[in-house]
Amino acid sequence: MRKSSIRRTCAALAAVTSLALAATACGGTTKEDVKDEGGKAAAAGKADPNAATKKGLTVGFLPKQVNNPYFTVADKGGEKALKELGSSYKEVGTSSGTDTAGQVSYVNTLTQQQVDAIAVSAQDPGALCTALKQAMKNDIKIVTYDSDTNPECRNAFISQASADDIGRTQVQQLAEQIGNKGEIAILSAAQTATNQNAWIEIMKDELKDPKYKDIKLVKVAYGDDDAQKSFQQTQGLLQEHPNLKGIISPTTVGIKAAAQYLSGSKYKGKVKLTGLGTPNDMRKYVKNGTVEAFELWDPAKLGELAARTAVALASGQITGKEGETFKAGAMGEYTIGKDGVINLGKPTVFTADNVDQYNF
Repeated sequence: MRKSSIRRTCAALAAVTSLALAATACGGTTKEDVKDEGGKAAAAGKADPNAATKKGLTVGFLPKQVNNPYFTVADKGGEKALKELGSSYKEVGTSSGTDTAGQVSYVNTLTQQQVDAIAVSAQDPGALCTALKQAMKNDIKIVTYDSDTNPECRNAFISQASADDIGRTQVQQLAEQIGNKGEIAILSAAQTATNQNAWIEIMKDELKDPKYKDIKLVKVAYGDDDAQKSFQQTQGLLQEHPNLKGIISPTTVGIKAAAQYLSGSKYKGKVKLTGLGTPNDMRKYVKNGTVEAFELWDPAKLGELAARTAVALASGQITGKEGETFKAGAMGEYTIGKDGVINLGKPTVFTADNVDQYNF
């Protein structure tokens, strides 16, 4: 069903307004700024779980970084789901994982193009809020996946797994590998990445447990999801902390770069590495003894759930309120949690015993 010309005019005006505000938004919007922008636009109206699933919708995917293998797999999952649902998929985005101005610009463009929904992995929790709120005012549904915005700036967030599960299991894995003793470091993505920061806070909380009293977190480094920078950061960590026993890298680009460095160095097998990686990226490092275990969810399923949630929102079956349920095709039924969060499920741990069973 096509939207009216009045709606198109409004969207264009909204996009112009958003562009004028982009410079401010790129500097990082504060929670107070967001509060003053008109309150919660998300979860408006009433859900009708029996509403028919609309066809012919257009859902724009805006990953944190295009041409990143992880997001390529995730977005392909979204594309496949949308085709099955009789709707259209389009992907736009920046080649840098830290270009918040670029993400804002793409949100504005998708608003002008009058897509029905946007699925976005946010580089910063506040920087996109002004643009996303303009989109929601024009009845465009907003789903975040992988990395969230402030809750009031979208309708729902598809979380890879509970932040608690992800943060704690990575510490538990590394602690076991280093015998609960020694210096460790974290190699993250961008300093502003919402998901990374949430997991790191939980890692720090897990490390407060008395059983980790002999483990010391000496540094959190940032590779900005850039392979070369992450490689250099790994090298720098080992130069700065020669007694380092282990590294956690909760980012697919970071863990691969760290494994690449370790596998060609004197630290191979001596400095333990775990984190979040794809089986295809990490297989050779598991097999050559650089990495014992790492974890991840299936990114294709993450993208699929983002797409199905976007269609359910656009069809009026859900609004993003806590307690609402919806059927996500063969994936089964999902329940929306607090602040519009939907958890994909528990992460999978990959080792030499099972890594060959997966292809993504």
